[in-house]
Amino acid sequence: EPFLGGYAIQFTCKAVESCAKCGACMADEKLSNVIHNENIVIHTGANLERISKNGRFNYNIQLKLNRIDQSKNTGYSASADAVIMATGFEPFDPVKKPYGYRVFKNVITNLDLERMLKINGVAIKPSDGLPPDKIAFVQCVGSRDSKLSHLWCSKICCASALRMARVIKTRKPETSITFFYIDIQGSGKDFEALYQTAKEDFRMIRAIPGDIYKTEGDRLKITCFDNLSKADAEEVYDMVVLSVAMIPGSGTKELAEMLGIIPCATGFVKSCEKDEIAGSGGVFVAGKAGCPLSIAESITHAVKTAWDVAKYLKAK
Repeated sequence: EPFLGGYAIQFTCKAVESCAKCGACMADEKLSNVIHNENIVIHTGANLERISKNGRFNYNIQLKLNRIDQSKNTGYSASADAVIMATGFEPFDPVKKPYGYRVFKNVITNLDLERMLKINGVAIKPSDGLPPDKIAFVQCVGSRDSKLSHLWCSKICCASALRMARVIKTRKPETSITFFYIDIQGSGKDFEALYQTAKEDFRMIRAIPGDIYKTEGDRLKITCFDNLSKADAEEVYDMVVLSVAMIPGSGTKELAEMLGIIPCATGFVKSCEKDEIAGSGGVFVAGKAGCPLSIAESITHAVKTAWDVAKYLKAK
């Protein structure tokens, strides 16, 4: 990656009257701490070419110092006593679903909306730059999907989408917001209050859309089978937000193979229920490389991993 922080530093603060405990500020704070710590060496744009263990871990890294002139890039070899896998996650590509992403201008993802709110402070339609009057959030795009063999819940999407919807509604109260969902998942002591408020402020439809079509003026028609009314339904919106799944980071499989680790069936390195991996000593996992987590959970898990590494090194 060309920068530190992954997707977390692209997330917007979701505070309205008070802190929403979304974790976005925590990510910014931790990033600043790392950058200004003289004991931490940072290599962005680095590619791990090889790693093997013969007592210690020996590895080769290629540094992409110049993306235009590849001849100016350089590599080096080094060794370490422990390795932390922190390969993170990738967002599911919603092009694989019949929702018109990258075809219809006003179909965006939750990550697109995060960046939009962080930069602009308000939601705007990509088609004309104007605020939408009517927004639909479609949950579980790419997760809990047997056709894709993505059976896991991405865990944070419901709470994150509800908080962003609340930000939009607070800044433009006349906005009509609808959620399409399988069921609402959340964690944390504040989630239940968030959900109860959402049910009062937003329309909640327990159904996943079949298709999305473009209509006049770049508006979008959603069709679905409403499980409550037991009838087919369709409605037109100004903008549709797809809450996409977390899938394993692009480098997770390759690094796991180098380290002799067997990933879970999901492709993540370990399950959320079990705090171990199948690999050789000295290999540790941090954050979303293991399983879908919130920002706060990722930071907490990374701190625990750092302590585990310190204890491991001290015992050597």
